[in-house]
Amino acid sequence: MQFDQFTVVLLVRPDGAPRLEGREAAALQDAHMAHLAGLHADGRLLAAGPCEASADRRIVGICLLRLGVPEARELLENDPLVRAGRLRLEVFSWSVPDGTVSFSPSRFPRSMAEAGNP
Repeated sequence: MQFDQFTVVLLVRPDGAPRLEGREAAALQDAHMAHLAGLHADGRLLAAGPCEASADRRIVGICLLRLGVPEARELLENDPLVRAGRLRLEVFSWSVPDGTVSFSPSRFPRSMAEAGNP
């Protein structure tokens, strides 16, 4: 049997994450969304989105990539929220039987305003 390989990146709110307010927080969130939209547009990021509430309320988002773990980690370590210390990454590989998961062409919003959440 053949398997498709993906890399899952959990975006986790670390203990002691810096608190940001107002425009600074909004600008950083928009930079995060633009970063993910760019990775999606160039075909490296398959899917990404926020989590409503994980069991420990620390997992705030998930990214799925069809790249190896080292490359996925490097790309997501450049995310503005990660660089600012607001998020940390948990990265691991995931295998599913070939053809189990498929993705349709889509476009990611580059800001909260574009997502419809001003």
